[in-house]
Amino acid sequence: MTRTGGCLCGAVTYTVDGPLRPVIACHCRQCRKTSGHHVAATSCARGDIQITGEVTWYASSDTARRGFCGICGSNLFWDGAGANLSIFAGTLDTPTGLHLKAHIFCADKGDYYEIADGLPQAAQDDPAFTTMVP
Repeated sequence: MTRTGGCLCGAVTYTVDGPLRPVIACHCRQCRKTSGHHVAATSCARGDIQITGEVTWYASSDTARRGFCGICGSNLFWDGAGANLSIFAGTLDTPTGLHLKAHIFCADKGDYYEIADGLPQAAQDDPAFTTMVP
């Protein structure tokens, strides 16, 4: 299945020709700071995505970087070690056919909300969720 997406202004678009992982909500401090809340992300194999336009990359840690549109500021990608590139699910065009599967870094979540959807929660990262293959 081919899926498309992009930033708010349209300067950066992408096409994914391959499977996407179920959506995982990340509540870590960095995701909260960059998005204003938590991040909901899927991922694909690096070779399955074609990006058009210029992504601005910010090295948010020693092991990961975040990609966004330098014009409108839309958060698009999280890029860490491994074979996959994470895609912020809200940047996908609908219908996505995806569903939220779990929450990670719940120990770091904001104090102004509760996670009450009944989905699995991990206090920190959980490779059982983040490296899932459809």
